[in-house]
Amino acid sequence: MTQTLADMRRDYTRDGLTEAQAPAEPFALFGQWFEDAVKTEQPPVEANAMVLATVDAEQQPHCRVLLLKGVDAKGFVFYTNYESAKGQQLAGQPRAAMTFFWPTLERQVRIEGVVERVSPEESDAYYRVRPLGSRLGAWASPQSQVLGGREELEAKVAEVQARFAHEEPPRPPHWGGYRLIPERVEFWQGRSSRLHDRLDYRREGEGWKRQRLAP
Repeated sequence: MTQTLADMRRDYTRDGLTEAQAPAEPFALFGQWFEDAVKTEQPPVEANAMVLATVDAEQQPHCRVLLLKGVDAKGFVFYTNYESAKGQQLAGQPRAAMTFFWPTLERQVRIEGVVERVSPEESDAYYRVRPLGSRLGAWASPQSQVLGGREELEAKVAEVQARFAHEEPPRPPHWGGYRLIPERVEFWQGRSSRLHDRLDYRREGEGWKRQRLAP
């Protein structure tokens, strides 16, 4: 029998989120929730998977799934090709939004803010710990450009493998990291009857304002 969208209902009953459980700033709560997700979510779900949204010059929004590679008191770090579609969009409009969803925990986190490149030293350090195939792929793939077929990409990979056959590939100048510096972070905890908990943090000066939003 074909399942309709109306049949795909789910009641969220696992947990709640109160102000007493939430610190004055969002990073500590994100760290706690991320740790819970790493322990709880099972493959094929990746706890660090997120949807990243950017906007192009025509104000057309674009979304894609990426992997978070770092978080600290400054913000949330991911890596990509600077010449890719998302890289060009961030060059023209250095603002973005990211969303994490952890279905087992019935939790979602939305983050919005400005984006800047991480330092070359930080990009170099992360590039060095990537698997060799990923490092070579960063050189070989003209990300977001049109290819004539899979064979063209495989030929580019072969060229790069030959080029670096006897040396470690350095980080490509067109590849590196970005840090989203949050101005808003919203924590969503599913609750029964769609009466979800939503705690919203907004940056105010050097601190944060926390408020509850209606579901």
